[in-house]
Amino acid sequence: MAVEGHGFDLIPAVALLGAGVVAVPIFKRIGLGSVLGYLVAGIAIGPFGLGLFQEPGDILAVAELGVVMLLFIIGLEMKPSRLWSLRRDIFGLGLSQIAFCGALLTGVGVLAGYPWQAAFIAAMGFTMTSTAIVLQLLDERGETNAPQGQKIVSVLLLEDLAIVPLLVAATLLAPTQVAVTGNPRWLEVVIALAAIVFLVTFSKYLLNPIFRIFAAAQAREVMTAAALLVVLGSALVMDLGGLSMAMGAFIAGVLLSESTFRHQLEADIEPFRGLLLGLFFLSVGMSLDLSLVLRDWTMILAIVSAFVIVKSGGIYLIARLFRSKHPEAIHRALLMAQGGEFAFVLYTAAFDSGIFDAELTARLNAAVIISMAVTPLLAILADRLARSGSESFEGIEFANGLSGTTLLIGFGRFGQVVSQPLLSRGVDVSIIDNDTDMIRAAARFGFKIYYGDGTRLDVLRAAGAGTAKVIAVCVDKRETADKIVELIKAEFPLAQILVRSFDRGHTLDLIAAGVDYQIRETFESAMSFGAAALDILGVPQDEANEIMEGVRERDAERLRLQQVEGIWGGRGILKTEPTPTPLTPPKRASRPLSEETAVVAAEEDGKRERPAPQP
Repeated sequence: MAVEGHGFDLIPAVALLGAGVVAVPIFKRIGLGSVLGYLVAGIAIGPFGLGLFQEPGDILAVAELGVVMLLFIIGLEMKPSRLWSLRRDIFGLGLSQIAFCGALLTGVGVLAGYPWQAAFIAAMGFTMTSTAIVLQLLDERGETNAPQGQKIVSVLLLEDLAIVPLLVAATLLAPTQVAVTGNPRWLEVVIALAAIVFLVTFSKYLLNPIFRIFAAAQAREVMTAAALLVVLGSALVMDLGGLSMAMGAFIAGVLLSESTFRHQLEADIEPFRGLLLGLFFLSVGMSLDLSLVLRDWTMILAIVSAFVIVKSGGIYLIARLFRSKHPEAIHRALLMAQGGEFAFVLYTAAFDSGIFDAELTARLNAAVIISMAVTPLLAILADRLARSGSESFEGIEFANGLSGTTLLIGFGRFGQVVSQPLLSRGVDVSIIDNDTDMIRAAARFGFKIYYGDGTRLDVLRAAGAGTAKVIAVCVDKRETADKIVELIKAEFPLAQILVRSFDRGHTLDLIAAGVDYQIRETFESAMSFGAAALDILGVPQDEANEIMEGVRERDAERLRLQQVEGIWGGRGILKTEPTPTPLTPPKRASRPLSEETAVVAAEEDGKRERPAPQP
């Protein structure tokens, strides 16, 4: 039976999928990463390769949704409080890097003989780093949530914001002063602000009730469609307001970061994000005009070399100025040395305004694409240059396929002591830590510690969190412990969670998070210390035991009151002056609170001072 004709051509779809499936594993195998594999595959099947596609711009327009979804997922990881904590990096580091690199690159353009208007727009376009490529590389290396990765994300967020005033500048600098739109400037600003207000209001107050209705329907495909609708709808609102689509998706993600549906949304979006990002890189590769490169290769090579060298140098200087260490500064400088996808938008606006001619626009676009293509190679170079100052993984085993009944995260001083009773009883314990020096030191004593970052869901799964009965969180940083607890409660609800607490305030947060057991890291040692002091002072053993039991009871009662009344609850239970009956708590405190309570309370008020004495 003959196959009937139809209106859908499968050849382009098969070519796109086939190119990615063949190229990416090969490039990852030889250590060049998936991004370069996609770019090379795009060149091979594009109009200047096999010619399977003649209009890569059409594909690029769809593939940019991959960048939008990537920003949404990053937003889901950025709670408003966490985003606020990055304000210095966003508006300090980010603004400084953009301004300094833009000034340097503008100077290069002026020295090359271009008018200052053209030099400025060309420079600012190249200052905009490729969000898609950099975030993909960070994700592959597991560095997105690391401190250095968060600084890069902060700069990228400000660059997304900067594209709006840069597009306005491209219009204002036009020699013919032709407006891109017929709307007055004030009206465009009002529309943009209205779009932001609408998106924030809708995301904050309506999305959670809507998702609860969808969840009650118990239809997985509806939840997936709703997740896509949120991403694309938020991007559309910002686009209609004349702003960045990616920024709209990021805002929606941030406002949903504290939602109970956060992990479900991330799981639903992730497959589409990966597929569309791959399509984006393929289409960028297709857009490279090889005939132009071959004809003007000396000029294009000069542009790429000058821009990459100057920009990376500027990023390095700003990083050092903001007190980054040499390895981190090198890493950031080479990873962000390329131009980005926003450059295409800015250069098109400059061409429409008459700032660029067709030849300059084509050369600059080719230079940006080539700089994006060499970024994976620059990332490898950054690793080698920074290797002397960074940790080595030689002899370190990564957590993979572990299955102990107990998972212990963090093997510092606290974790080492915790492991002893478990190992003495013969409990099957899997231990992970992200300090390579400590792992090597522990190995010399016979311990088997695996490398792994407990704040990453994939690492927790590889370390056996899905089958562990008990997960002991023994890390020494409060923020790290909170992140691990959040992941475990959301993804491994059957595991019992034991957590090392930093202080009373942290203890109250952990109790509210629903952990099964928590203990302040200094509590038991301080109790033993106090008991030893009583013994040395000659207090009889029975009386000392009674006193210590009274301290424990009062501490537990304070915690119960503080869960209801806040950090100042239970002040009257504290012993602040000697009394003849240690077990009878004073009715009222007459002196300042303990140093620990004072510091915690001051942190809650945003200041470092002790409370005034109680009357």
